[in-house]
Amino acid sequence: MFEKIAIYMRPIVFLMGVIFITSCASRKEVVYFQDTGNFETQVNTNTFISKFKVDDLIGIHVSSLNPEASMPFNLFVGGAEMRGQPEQLDYLVDQAGEIDFPVIGKIKVEGLSPEELRILLRDRLSEYLKDPIINIRLRNFTVTVLGEVGRPGTYPVNGEQITILEALGFAGDLTIRSVRNNVLVIRDFNGTKVYNRIDLTSKNMAMSPVYYLTQNDVVYVEPNNSAIRSSTINQNTSVAISIASLLITSSILLITRL
Repeated sequence: MFEKIAIYMRPIVFLMGVIFITSCASRKEVVYFQDTGNFETQVNTNTFISKFKVDDLIGIHVSSLNPEASMPFNLFVGGAEMRGQPEQLDYLVDQAGEIDFPVIGKIKVEGLSPEELRILLRDRLSEYLKDPIINIRLRNFTVTVLGEVGRPGTYPVNGEQITILEALGFAGDLTIRSVRNNVLVIRDFNGTKVYNRIDLTSKNMAMSPVYYLTQNDVVYVEPNNSAIRSSTINQNTSVAISIASLLITSSILLITRL
């Protein structure tokens, strides 16, 4: 009886071995953006200043000692300013890098920092308002974090700057199965996608041009070799068990009939 069982179990053991051997994934099958190169860019000093880009939404509010004189320079939802609860509209940076500002008209804002735009508007408004106060805020500042992190996703940013470490903190930090010395940041620069690598294990990471993220940056954290090898094993384990259970059950039924 035992000899018969051993004979029927041999193909099952062989099949299980084939499934587990062939289920190991390679880096080519798992990792994103493989043709971007593996190198890190560094700068001598990192004097990051955020700049406006095409498709940005900019909130601009103008005020002065004379509220009535300031009103024409603010965009509101129709009639809202008359009800005492103004809902202000944002300015979209068009494909020419411009916004259409009330009274003044088209203003080139692409490539300007918030402070540079504030100075520009103050100069242009000086002939209409005395000592205008101009508040500027980027409304659609988001960063996307993908790969081996706790919570991949797109996250809004409050403020004018965010570091890559803060973005990873939003995403639940790196998992234990991540590659820490080759993190990829994809950035749109004047309509061109730029790919930069940063080594998070080095103290010199603050010198990376992507240490400070800009709006719409994408951060991708690669899985390490252990994660790659186990990816398809985990997927195929349940399949292998199901097949093995079916074969074992069929073998038992055949043996009991002999």
